[in-house]
Amino acid sequence: MSTASDVDLGRIALLEAIQHQGKEWDVVAPRYGVTNPDPPWKTSLKAMCECLAVSGALPTLERRRAEDELADSVYGEVPAPESELLALVHTMLAESDLRNRMRTVRSRLEVV
Repeated sequence: MSTASDVDLGRIALLEAIQHQGKEWDVVAPRYGVTNPDPPWKTSLKAMCECLAVSGALPTLERRRAEDELADSVYGEVPAPESELLALVHTMLAESDLRNRMRTVRSRLEVV
């Protein structure tokens, strides 16, 4: 994965659409009477980040720097932890290796 200084700050259409859907936890939770301040997926997000760090695919400091850069320039209107999630997905989608792997998987699925 790239270093934080190499973070692609370009907008990703899918993530642009997602960030403006009003799906932030502090908006959705009260609608369904949920009082837990943390979204249920936050634990999975933290675990995924740990796995990426331990494997060396995305070291913690690089991820946090990229997250800060993206929060300042692209996802500034989105509250945490949603901005953390969008930044991680953005960073991963910006990696050409990941894009190539996704294309390979998609082509295999389309054959079935």
